[in-house]
Amino acid sequence: MLSATGWGTAVGGAALTAAGYALGYGEAAALGGTCLLAVAVAALWTLPSPRLGAERRIAPRKVGRGEPAEGIAVLTNKGGRTRRGLRVTDHSGDEEITVGIPPLRAGTPYELRYALPTARRGPVPVGPLRLERTDPLGLARRLRSYGASDTLLVRPRICLLPVLPSGRAHHVEGPTSDTADDGSLTFHALREYVLGDDLRRVHWRSTARTNKLMVRQMVDVSLPHTTLVLDTRERAYATEDDFELAVDCTASIAYAAARSHFPVHLLSETGTVLHTEGSGNDGEALLDRLALVLRSDLASAAAAFDGLEHHRGGGALIVVTGTGDTQGLSAVGRVRRRFDRVTMLRAGTGPAAAPDLSGSGTDVPQPHIASLDELLAGWRWEAVR
Repeated sequence: MLSATGWGTAVGGAALTAAGYALGYGEAAALGGTCLLAVAVAALWTLPSPRLGAERRIAPRKVGRGEPAEGIAVLTNKGGRTRRGLRVTDHSGDEEITVGIPPLRAGTPYELRYALPTARRGPVPVGPLRLERTDPLGLARRLRSYGASDTLLVRPRICLLPVLPSGRAHHVEGPTSDTADDGSLTFHALREYVLGDDLRRVHWRSTARTNKLMVRQMVDVSLPHTTLVLDTRERAYATEDDFELAVDCTASIAYAAARSHFPVHLLSETGTVLHTEGSGNDGEALLDRLALVLRSDLASAAAAFDGLEHHRGGGALIVVTGTGDTQGLSAVGRVRRRFDRVTMLRAGTGPAAAPDLSGSGTDVPQPHIASLDELLAGWRWEAVR
């Protein structure tokens, strides 16, 4: 197909040729004919379809916001002669990446690397990969797509934080409760057998006495729980960058707890985002889920705290919000006594409006965080406070 330059040359050549013959100007007709000949040669140049093999992969497939990621394309000339005038075009989100290719010798693979944009958090569609062959004058081009589209997941940036102490000494032998996590450390109660229970926990004396299969319920009471509330309301943040900073702070705190195999309950005013139990891959799951979090248009953040009024008790509650509207954040006062420790982070570069936290029983710390570096310094201070 002709490029924009090719179409312009063809139209101009036709006009010059017609005018030259009509008005008797041989030079104009000759110039017009030359233009038309150049367009015809360019079309013939790009007409043969080159036999090429192309594979593209993304490395790495998941990165933190602002971290480097590359598209790696391996091109192979499967024809019998050297191919010239090739370019690779790849789409990454709204951006188009075009890279020139040196002459490809027959049977020789060529690896091409190019940077992918990672400035914006979220899933970034990449591809499909397109090979473009053009003539030396750029009058005609031939496009061919290779492979399917892929996805680069841009996750929040994180900094490595210490786990915030909950303020209560957790120990193996208690106290236990019905809301404690199922585990293997501490005996809590006897209950009826359900499908999937470990038969090694069957209590035979109670089974014989009740004529029902009874098992020991074992719990882990030494695991500190971290509850994170991320305020995603648009009006809570002055800028998009402030919201991204809040997501980065939330990701850093959640990852610190998950890395220590502690349970994490992550929620917002729109509902539960993710609940983890302390397994080995929780940190990656939390980062993947936070990569997809969007801003909401709700007016109040109070809904995020409704379910916490019946919280199991204990652990740390961290509320991450912006420096803007504070409507609904006073609900922290309703649930303050359900937790051992409560902290509210205010993420953003502007002055923070103070929410009404009356009824909380004690002052809730509200550190103002303007960058991840400030989060690291402030969090270490909060951890020893």
